[in-house]
Amino acid sequence: MAARKPARDEPDPPAEPSFEDAIEQVESIIERIERGEQGLERSIADYERGAGLLKRCREILARSEQRIQEIEADLSAAQSAGADIPAKRGKQAAPSSKASPPPTDEDDDTPF
Repeated sequence: MAARKPARDEPDPPAEPSFEDAIEQVESIIERIERGEQGLERSIADYERGAGLLKRCREILARSEQRIQEIEADLSAAQSAGADIPAKRGKQAAPSSKASPPPTDEDDDTPF
């Protein structure tokens, strides 16, 4: 059975905030709670919201870390298999990172 599509008059479910947006919201919540200008119930609601946002951030970070590990494993496997990595194709010798020393009076061919 296919998933039910929302009717036109139903609002879309709220999108989850990006990592950056979630961090920004947590910082805002912390500031509000620390100021102590709101009641206990509102502070608890904010705290709960902040905890949910932090959980989301941890999940995003975990997925990102997993993806980086997968990319590194793929790269390592390609290198060990002797695959030609595009960055090595047609690579010319890199110029020396050492700068040539400044000329001294002995190197100068002028008689003065």
